Amino acid sequence: MNIIKTDIEGLLIVEPQVFNDNRGYFFESHNQAKLEQAGINLTFVQDNESSSSLGVVRGLHYQLAPYAQTKLVRAVLGRIYDVAVDLRRGSPTYGKHFRIELSDENKRQLLIPKGFAHGFSVLSERAILAYKCDAPYNRSAERGIAYNDPTLGINWGVKQAIVSDKDLVFPTWDKAESNFTYGL
Repeated sequence: MNIIKTDIEGLLIVEPQVFNDNRGYFFESHNQAKLEQAGINLTFVQDNESSSSLGVVRGLHYQLAPYAQTKLVRAVLGRIYDVAVDLRRGSPTYGKHFRIELSDENKRQLLIPKGFAHGFSVLSERAILAYKCDAPYNRSAERGIAYNDPTLGINWGVKQAIVSDKDLVFPTWDKAESNFTYGL
C-alpha cells in the first residue's frame, strides 16, 4: 500500500498493491495494520455504497463537529472525479479544493479527514462508489455547499450536471455553516 500526500494537509491518496494474472486481479481495499503503520489511526464504523449514472454530481456534503466523518472513498465500478474542499478555518488551504480521478482501473482511494466537504461527479456511463466512515451518519449534523459555487470554481468534468433536489438548495460557500478549526 502506497500513501501519497496531496497539496492539502490531511488529504491522502491510498494506492493499493494490485496483483494481476490471467484470472483477473486481487488487492486489499482496506488493511488496518498497514494504515496504522503509515500513521493513519482510524476505526471505520460504517460502510456506504452508491450507484450513479453519467453526469450525476453528488455533494458537497459534510457533517458538523462533533459528528464529522473521515471517509475513505473508492470507485468499485466506473470513473469519477472525487472532490474535497477544506473547511478548516485557519488552514493555509482553507476554501481550496482537491480533485482526483478515482476509477475501477486505477484502484486509487482518497482519504478525506474531518473538516472537509466531499462530493463527486460521474464520468462513465455508471459508477459505483464504496466508502468507509469513521463515524455514523447523523442527519441533524448534515450540511452542504452548492456544487456550482463560483467562489470554489470546481470543474466537475460533466456537460450537464444531474443534481438532487436536496443538493440544489445547499448554500454558497460564504453562507455555509461550518465549525472546523485547523489544528484541532
